[in-house]
Amino acid sequence: MTDFAAIDFETANRERTSVCSVGVVVVRGGVVCDSFYDLIHPEPNYYSYWNTRVHGLTAADTERAAVFPEVWAQIEPLIEGLPLVAHNKAFDESCLKAVMRCYGMDYPDYRFYCTCMASRRAFPFAQNHKLDTIAALCGYDLQHHHHALADAEACAAIALQIL
Repeated sequence: MTDFAAIDFETANRERTSVCSVGVVVVRGGVVCDSFYDLIHPEPNYYSYWNTRVHGLTAADTERAAVFPEVWAQIEPLIEGLPLVAHNKAFDESCLKAVMRCYGMDYPDYRFYCTCMASRRAFPFAQNHKLDTIAALCGYDLQHHHHALADAEACAAIALQIL
């Protein structure tokens, strides 16, 4: 696969609608040609201790952030016509569907591919199939795990090697 958009969401709490940041990396012709990162005002707007512990974001970080529809309006033209790729697509795809449903937005039936599932076939010997582990096996040094853009960049690097 040489044309796709890698996407990663972080959430504020256990609700899939609570996306608080998004990272997107656009790949065309096998080359990264664009990227996007933004904070999002989550819905519902509260942060669980555990989620903050994972990604480091708090309510203070997203207090003045745009709501999801405003952020998605910037992303949509970047990814038009491209399949989406995520590491653990079940999570990211469910977040996207849930937050679109929450705001009454139409979900355009994106084709979603999963680098985590693909990594199980490509690296059956791996100690685990977490993003940082698979990125390292692909020669990618993931410096800021659980930052949405860094995770999308790692996902893109993995996808270029194994999808």
